[in-house]
Amino acid sequence: MMIHGKLLGLDHGLVRIGVAVSDALGMAARELTIIERKSKREDFALLNEIAARERAVAWVIGMPQNLDGDPETQNHAIKVANWITYFQPETPLPIIPIDEQFSSHDAQDLAREKRRHPRAPIDDLAARVILQRYLDSVRDGFTIPPDFLKG
Repeated sequence: MMIHGKLLGLDHGLVRIGVAVSDALGMAARELTIIERKSKREDFALLNEIAARERAVAWVIGMPQNLDGDPETQNHAIKVANWITYFQPETPLPIIPIDEQFSSHDAQDLAREKRRHPRAPIDDLAARVILQRYLDSVRDGFTIPPDFLKG
């Protein structure tokens, strides 16, 4: 199954939002930018500007999964879900939430490969990992994309 149109991946954090973009065929993701959080209104406006500039067709947003009952993960999952609830009416693009489990760990590995400074933010790399996992899952037939993404 092929995806038609660019997707934007988001790694939602309390301080920063990592952004990644796919190619128009949905094969590969690359890191795009890191947004320093301000207010919902300002963050949403900037994200929508990025979406327009990239001619994106949808958002893929990482959702924390609370598999081990960790209260911190559960709290973050609730915050991300609430943020998506506020973001959806403010964006013209559909939102596809996906499991972000281990994305930060994989992003740290990617940061080392790219020789990023150990203290440099990796939110954009985490967004890339989240988006690439979605693209791979669709390509490998494990995830059926929404109808609007099918070619």
